[in-house]
Amino acid sequence: MNVDNARKKIDALDMKILELLNERARSSQAIGKIKRQKGQGIYAPHRESEVLERLKALNKGPLTPAAIEAIYREVMSSSISLEKPVRIAYLGPEFTFTHQAAQKKFGASVEYFSCTNISDIFAEVEKGRSDYGVVPVENSTEGAVNYTLDMFIESPLKICAELYLPISQHLISNAAAVKSVNQVYSKPEALAQCRLWLEANLPNAKLMPTSSTTAAAKFVADHPQFKNEIACVASLLAAKAYDLKVLAPEIEDGPNNTTRFIVIAKSDAMPTGKDRTSLVFSVKDRVGALHDILVPFQTAKINLTKIESRPSKKKAWNYFFFVDFEGHARETRAEKALKELEKHCSFLKVLGSYPKADF
Repeated sequence: MNVDNARKKIDALDMKILELLNERARSSQAIGKIKRQKGQGIYAPHRESEVLERLKALNKGPLTPAAIEAIYREVMSSSISLEKPVRIAYLGPEFTFTHQAAQKKFGASVEYFSCTNISDIFAEVEKGRSDYGVVPVENSTEGAVNYTLDMFIESPLKICAELYLPISQHLISNAAAVKSVNQVYSKPEALAQCRLWLEANLPNAKLMPTSSTTAAAKFVADHPQFKNEIACVASLLAAKAYDLKVLAPEIEDGPNNTTRFIVIAKSDAMPTGKDRTSLVFSVKDRVGALHDILVPFQTAKINLTKIESRPSKKKAWNYFFFVDFEGHARETRAEKALKELEKHCSFLKVLGSYPKADF
Protein backbone atom coordinates (compact mmCIF):
# COMPACT_ATOMS: atom_id res chain seq x y z
CA MET A 1 0.00 0.00 0.00
CA ASN A 2 1.37 3.42 -0.93
CA VAL A 3 0.99 6.63 1.12
CA ASP A 4 -1.98 7.95 -0.88
CA ASN A 5 -3.94 4.73 -0.46
CA ALA A 6 -3.11 4.61 3.24
CA ARG A 7 -4.35 8.18 3.67
CA LYS A 8 -7.60 7.38 1.82
CA LYS A 9 -8.13 4.48 4.21
CA ILE A 10 -7.51 6.78 7.18
CA ASP A 11 -10.02 9.31 5.77
CA ALA A 12 -12.67 6.59 5.48
CA LEU A 13 -11.95 5.37 9.00
CA ASP A 14 -12.14 8.94 10.32
CA MET A 15 -15.61 9.29 8.79
CA LYS A 16 -16.77 6.14 10.55
CA ILE A 17 -15.19 7.23 13.83
CA LEU A 18 -16.88 10.64 13.58
CA GLU A 19 -20.27 9.03 12.97
CA LEU A 20 -19.81 6.69 15.92
CA LEU A 21 -18.62 9.50 18.21
CA ASN A 22 -21.73 11.53 17.45
CA GLU A 23 -23.91 8.47 17.95
CA ARG A 24 -22.24 7.94 21.32
CA ALA A 25 -22.79 11.62 22.15
CA ARG A 26 -26.52 11.33 21.42
CA SER A 27 -26.72 8.37 23.80
CA SER A 28 -24.92 10.45 26.44
CA GLN A 29 -27.45 13.24 25.99
CA ALA A 30 -30.28 10.75 26.56
CA ILE A 31 -28.58 9.50 29.74
CA GLY A 32 -28.10 13.09 30.91
CA LYS A 33 -31.81 13.79 30.52
CA ILE A 34 -32.69 10.75 32.65
CA LYS A 35 -30.14 11.76 35.31
CA ARG A 36 -31.53 15.29 35.52
CA GLN A 37 -35.06 13.95 35.92
CA LYS A 38 -33.88 11.77 38.80
CA GLY A 39 -31.76 14.52 40.33
CA GLN A 40 -28.56 12.50 39.91
CA GLY A 41 -25.05 13.88 39.40
CA ILE A 42 -23.67 13.88 35.88
CA TYR A 43 -20.18 12.60 36.64
CA ALA A 44 -20.22 8.90 37.57
CA PRO A 45 -16.73 7.83 38.77
CA HIS A 46 -17.69 4.16 38.94
CA ARG A 47 -18.90 4.20 35.33
CA GLU A 48 -15.78 6.07 34.19
CA SER A 49 -13.60 3.46 35.86
CA GLU A 50 -15.62 0.63 34.34
CA VAL A 51 -15.36 2.05 30.81
CA LEU A 52 -11.62 2.72 30.98
CA GLU A 53 -10.77 -0.65 32.51
CA ARG A 54 -12.87 -2.51 29.93
CA LEU A 55 -11.36 -0.64 26.98
CA LYS A 56 -7.79 -1.12 28.20
CA ALA A 57 -8.46 -4.84 28.69
CA LEU A 58 -9.89 -5.13 25.15
CA ASN A 59 -7.10 -3.09 23.56
CA LYS A 60 -4.77 -5.17 21.37
CA GLY A 61 -2.52 -2.29 20.26
CA PRO A 62 -0.57 -0.72 18.82
CA LEU A 63 -2.10 2.09 20.92
CA THR A 64 -0.89 1.90 24.52
CA PRO A 65 -3.30 1.69 27.50
CA ALA A 66 -2.22 5.23 28.43
CA ALA A 67 -3.11 6.46 24.95
CA ILE A 68 -6.52 4.78 25.09
CA GLU A 69 -7.20 6.44 28.45
CA ALA A 70 -6.13 9.87 27.15
CA ILE A 71 -8.34 9.57 24.07
CA TYR A 72 -11.37 8.42 26.00
CA ARG A 73 -10.81 11.04 28.66
CA GLU A 74 -11.67 13.66 26.06
CA VAL A 75 -14.52 11.57 24.64
CA MET A 76 -16.05 11.32 28.11
CA SER A 77 -15.33 14.99 28.83
CA SER A 78 -17.32 16.05 25.79
CA SER A 79 -20.10 13.61 26.74
CA ILE A 80 -20.32 15.09 30.24
CA SER A 81 -20.58 18.61 28.83
CA LEU A 82 -23.42 17.50 26.52
CA GLU A 83 -25.34 15.95 29.42
CA LYS A 84 -25.13 19.17 31.46
CA PRO A 85 -22.77 22.15 31.73
CA VAL A 86 -20.28 21.12 34.42
CA ARG A 87 -18.00 23.40 36.43
CA ILE A 88 -14.87 22.20 38.23
CA ALA A 89 -13.32 24.26 41.04
CA TYR A 90 -9.58 23.92 41.50
CA LEU A 91 -6.69 25.49 43.40
CA GLY A 92 -5.51 28.16 41.02
CA PRO A 93 -4.49 30.20 39.24
CA GLU A 94 -4.14 28.58 35.82
CA PHE A 95 -1.18 26.28 35.16
CA THR A 96 -0.84 25.09 38.77
CA PHE A 97 -0.39 21.36 39.30
CA THR A 98 -3.96 21.20 40.67
CA HIS A 99 -5.19 22.78 37.43
CA GLN A 100 -3.25 20.15 35.47
CA ALA A 101 -4.70 17.38 37.65
CA ALA A 102 -8.24 18.70 37.12
CA GLN A 103 -7.74 18.74 33.36
CA LYS A 104 -6.26 15.23 33.44
CA LYS A 105 -9.36 14.02 35.28
CA PHE A 106 -12.13 15.93 33.49
CA GLY A 107 -10.68 16.83 30.08
CA ALA A 108 -11.02 19.98 28.03
CA SER A 109 -14.78 20.19 27.50
CA VAL A 110 -15.90 21.24 30.99
CA GLU A 111 -15.68 24.67 32.63
CA TYR A 112 -12.92 25.32 35.14
CA PHE A 113 -13.08 27.81 38.00
CA SER A 114 -9.93 29.00 39.76
CA CYS A 115 -9.97 29.37 43.57
CA THR A 116 -7.33 31.09 45.68
CA ASN A 117 -7.37 28.57 48.53
CA ILE A 118 -8.64 25.11 49.44
CA SER A 119 -11.46 26.36 51.67
CA ASP A 120 -12.89 28.30 48.70
CA ILE A 121 -13.01 25.08 46.67
CA PHE A 122 -15.02 23.36 49.39
CA ALA A 123 -17.35 26.38 49.62
CA GLU A 124 -17.86 26.43 45.83
CA VAL A 125 -19.03 22.82 45.82
CA GLU A 126 -21.01 23.00 49.07
CA LYS A 127 -23.01 25.98 47.76
CA GLY A 128 -23.58 24.35 44.37
CA ARG A 129 -21.74 26.98 42.35
CA SER A 130 -19.34 24.28 41.14
CA ASP A 131 -20.27 20.66 40.57
CA TYR A 132 -16.94 19.18 41.67
CA GLY A 133 -13.70 20.33 43.24
CA VAL A 134 -10.13 19.08 42.83
CA VAL A 135 -7.72 19.42 45.76
CA PRO A 136 -4.29 17.98 46.63
CA VAL A 137 -4.33 15.56 49.57
CA GLU A 138 -0.79 14.18 49.82
CA ASN A 139 2.63 14.24 48.21
CA SER A 140 5.06 11.33 48.03
CA THR A 141 7.91 13.52 49.30
CA GLU A 142 6.25 15.83 51.82
CA GLY A 143 3.29 13.76 53.01
CA ALA A 144 -0.24 14.93 53.73
CA VAL A 145 -1.71 18.28 52.73
CA ASN A 146 -3.00 19.07 56.20
CA TYR A 147 -5.29 21.92 55.16
CA THR A 148 -7.27 19.55 52.93
CA LEU A 149 -7.60 16.98 55.72
CA ASP A 150 -8.75 19.61 58.21
CA MET A 151 -11.51 20.82 55.87
CA PHE A 152 -13.22 17.42 55.99
CA ILE A 153 -13.91 17.62 59.73
CA GLU A 154 -16.77 20.07 59.26
CA SER A 155 -17.55 19.76 55.54
CA PRO A 156 -20.45 17.54 54.37
CA LEU A 157 -18.69 16.87 51.06
CA LYS A 158 -17.50 13.43 49.99
CA ILE A 159 -14.49 12.13 48.08
CA CYS A 160 -15.76 10.63 44.82
CA ALA A 161 -12.51 10.05 42.89
CA GLU A 162 -8.73 10.25 43.11
CA LEU A 163 -5.79 10.55 40.73
CA TYR A 164 -2.01 10.74 40.84
CA LEU A 165 0.05 13.35 39.02
CA PRO A 166 3.84 13.08 38.65
CA ILE A 167 5.37 16.38 39.77
CA SER A 168 8.51 17.80 38.18
CA GLN A 169 9.76 21.08 39.62
CA HIS A 170 12.06 23.39 37.68
CA LEU A 171 14.07 26.47 38.60
CA ILE A 172 12.62 29.10 36.29
CA SER A 173 13.82 32.65 35.68
CA ASN A 174 15.19 35.08 33.11
CA ALA A 175 18.48 35.29 35.00
CA ALA A 176 21.69 34.74 33.09
CA ALA A 177 22.88 32.02 35.47
CA VAL A 178 21.81 30.09 38.56
CA LYS A 179 24.58 31.60 40.71
CA SER A 180 23.19 35.14 40.33
CA VAL A 181 19.84 34.23 41.94
CA ASN A 182 19.40 35.37 45.56
CA GLN A 183 15.63 34.92 45.98
CA VAL A 184 13.52 31.89 45.05
CA TYR A 185 9.74 32.15 45.02
CA SER A 186 7.21 29.33 45.16
CA LYS A 187 4.52 27.58 47.15
CA PRO A 188 5.99 26.28 50.45
CA GLU A 189 5.26 22.66 49.49
CA ALA A 190 7.13 23.07 46.18
CA LEU A 191 10.12 24.62 47.94
CA ALA A 192 10.10 21.73 50.41
CA GLN A 193 10.11 19.20 47.58
CA CYS A 194 13.34 20.79 46.30
CA ARG A 195 14.99 21.44 49.66
CA LEU A 196 18.18 19.44 49.08
CA TRP A 197 18.83 20.90 45.61
CA LEU A 198 18.27 24.45 46.84
CA GLU A 199 20.57 23.94 49.83
CA ALA A 200 23.31 22.53 47.58
CA ASN A 201 23.05 25.00 44.70
CA LEU A 202 21.60 28.18 46.22
CA PRO A 203 22.56 27.99 49.91
CA ASN A 204 22.37 31.76 50.44
CA ALA A 205 19.18 32.42 48.52
CA LYS A 206 16.10 33.53 50.45
CA LEU A 207 13.09 31.26 49.97
CA MET A 208 9.99 33.37 49.42
CA PRO A 209 6.58 31.68 49.89
CA THR A 210 3.73 32.36 47.47
CA SER A 211 0.16 31.10 47.18
CA SER A 212 0.99 28.82 44.22
CA THR A 213 3.76 27.88 41.81
CA THR A 214 1.97 29.83 39.10
CA ALA A 215 1.77 32.93 41.28
CA ALA A 216 5.54 32.60 41.77
CA ALA A 217 6.11 32.43 38.01
CA LYS A 218 3.89 35.46 37.47
CA PHE A 219 5.80 37.43 40.12
CA VAL A 220 9.15 36.69 38.43
CA ALA A 221 7.75 37.63 35.02
CA ASP A 222 6.25 40.86 36.40
CA HIS A 223 9.56 42.07 37.85
CA PRO A 224 12.04 42.13 34.93
CA GLN A 225 14.12 44.78 36.71
CA PHE A 226 15.26 42.06 39.12
CA LYS A 227 15.58 39.32 36.51
CA ASN A 228 19.14 38.34 37.48
CA GLU A 229 18.26 38.10 41.16
CA ILE A 230 14.94 36.28 41.31
CA ALA A 231 13.73 32.86 40.24
CA CYS A 232 10.86 30.54 41.02
CA VAL A 233 10.15 26.85 41.39
CA ALA A 234 7.34 25.92 39.04
CA SER A 235 6.23 23.72 36.13
CA LEU A 236 7.24 23.82 32.49
CA LEU A 237 3.68 24.90 31.69
CA ALA A 238 4.08 27.95 33.93
CA ALA A 239 7.43 28.76 32.33
CA LYS A 240 5.84 28.68 28.88
CA ALA A 241 2.80 30.70 29.99
CA TYR A 242 4.95 33.53 31.41
CA ASP A 243 7.76 33.38 28.84
CA LEU A 244 10.45 32.37 31.33
CA LYS A 245 13.38 30.04 30.78
CA VAL A 246 14.38 26.95 32.69
CA LEU A 247 17.64 27.54 34.55
CA ALA A 248 17.70 24.05 36.07
CA PRO A 249 15.29 21.23 35.15
CA GLU A 250 13.80 18.61 37.48
CA ILE A 251 15.23 19.86 40.76
CA GLU A 252 12.83 17.91 43.00
CA ASP A 253 14.59 15.79 45.62
CA GLY A 254 12.52 12.64 45.03
CA PRO A 255 12.93 10.97 41.61
CA ASN A 256 9.33 9.72 41.78
CA ASN A 257 7.81 12.89 43.20
CA THR A 258 4.03 12.46 42.86
CA THR A 259 0.99 14.23 44.29
CA ARG A 260 -2.29 12.51 44.98
CA PHE A 261 -5.38 14.59 44.24
CA ILE A 262 -8.99 13.94 45.18
CA VAL A 263 -12.27 15.00 43.64
CA ILE A 264 -14.85 16.31 46.12
CA ALA A 265 -18.59 16.28 45.52
CA LYS A 266 -21.90 16.05 47.37
CA SER A 267 -21.91 12.26 47.09
CA ASP A 268 -19.36 9.51 46.71
CA ALA A 269 -19.14 6.77 44.07
CA MET A 270 -20.83 3.42 43.60
CA PRO A 271 -18.75 0.24 44.16
CA THR A 272 -16.53 -0.95 41.31
CA GLY A 273 -14.75 -3.88 42.96
CA LYS A 274 -11.50 -1.91 42.98
CA ASP A 275 -12.17 0.85 45.48
CA ARG A 276 -10.67 2.86 48.31
CA THR A 277 -12.47 4.32 51.34
CA SER A 278 -11.36 7.29 53.42
CA LEU A 279 -12.59 8.05 56.93
CA VAL A 280 -11.76 10.22 59.92
CA PHE A 281 -12.33 9.45 63.61
CA SER A 282 -11.21 10.32 67.11
CA VAL A 283 -10.82 7.72 69.82
CA LYS A 284 -11.97 7.64 73.42
CA ASP A 285 -9.08 8.53 75.72
CA ARG A 286 -8.15 5.28 77.41
CA VAL A 287 -5.37 2.69 77.50
CA GLY A 288 -5.30 0.50 74.38
CA ALA A 289 -7.61 2.73 72.34
CA LEU A 290 -5.38 2.82 69.27
CA HIS A 291 -4.95 -0.94 69.35
CA ASP A 292 -8.69 -1.47 69.54
CA ILE A 293 -9.43 0.61 66.45
CA LEU A 294 -7.14 -1.58 64.34
CA VAL A 295 -8.67 -4.89 65.41
CA PRO A 296 -11.94 -4.57 63.39
CA PHE A 297 -9.95 -4.08 60.17
CA GLN A 298 -7.68 -7.02 60.91
CA THR A 299 -10.65 -9.25 61.76
CA ALA A 300 -12.37 -8.30 58.48
CA LYS A 301 -9.09 -8.78 56.55
CA ILE A 302 -9.24 -5.19 55.31
CA ASN A 303 -5.95 -3.64 54.21
CA LEU A 304 -5.22 -0.20 55.66
CA THR A 305 -3.18 1.84 53.17
CA LYS A 306 -2.75 5.01 55.22
CA ILE A 307 -3.19 6.36 58.75
CA GLU A 308 -2.50 10.01 59.56
CA SER A 309 -3.07 11.93 62.80
CA ARG A 310 -3.99 15.61 63.08
CA PRO A 311 -4.54 17.77 66.19
CA SER A 312 -8.24 18.36 66.75
CA LYS A 313 -7.62 22.08 67.53
CA LYS A 314 -10.50 21.82 70.01
CA LYS A 315 -8.63 20.30 72.93
CA ALA A 316 -4.92 20.00 73.65
CA TRP A 317 -3.44 16.58 72.81
CA ASN A 318 -6.71 15.42 71.25
CA TYR A 319 -6.31 14.00 67.74
CA PHE A 320 -8.26 13.07 64.65
CA PHE A 321 -7.09 10.03 62.71
CA PHE A 322 -7.45 9.90 58.93
CA VAL A 323 -7.48 6.38 57.50
CA ASP A 324 -7.63 4.95 53.97
CA PHE A 325 -8.49 1.31 53.40
CA GLU A 326 -8.99 -0.91 50.38
CA GLY A 327 -12.62 -1.64 49.60
CA HIS A 328 -15.97 0.16 49.52
CA ALA A 329 -17.86 1.21 52.64
CA ARG A 330 -20.97 -0.56 51.32
CA GLU A 331 -19.26 -3.95 51.22
CA THR A 332 -20.53 -6.28 53.94
CA ARG A 333 -17.12 -6.78 55.57
CA ALA A 334 -16.48 -3.01 55.59
CA GLU A 335 -19.90 -2.29 57.09
CA LYS A 336 -19.20 -4.77 59.91
CA ALA A 337 -15.75 -3.32 60.54
CA LEU A 338 -17.06 0.26 60.65
CA LYS A 339 -19.87 -0.71 62.99
CA GLU A 340 -17.37 -2.33 65.36
CA LEU A 341 -14.98 0.62 65.00
CA GLU A 342 -17.70 3.07 66.00
CA LYS A 343 -17.88 1.48 69.46
CA HIS A 344 -14.36 2.72 70.19
CA CYS A 345 -14.75 6.22 68.71
CA SER A 346 -16.01 9.50 70.08
CA PHE A 347 -16.33 10.69 66.47
CA LEU A 348 -16.46 8.75 63.18
CA LYS A 349 -17.12 9.99 59.66
CA VAL A 350 -16.76 8.20 56.32
CA LEU A 351 -15.31 10.73 53.88
CA GLY A 352 -16.14 8.71 50.81
CA SER A 353 -15.61 5.54 48.81
CA TYR A 354 -14.28 5.87 45.28
CA PRO A 355 -12.49 3.97 42.48
CA LYS A 356 -8.85 3.36 43.34
CA ALA A 357 -6.55 5.12 40.89
CA ASP A 358 -3.46 3.50 39.40
CA PHE A 359 -0.23 4.95 40.75
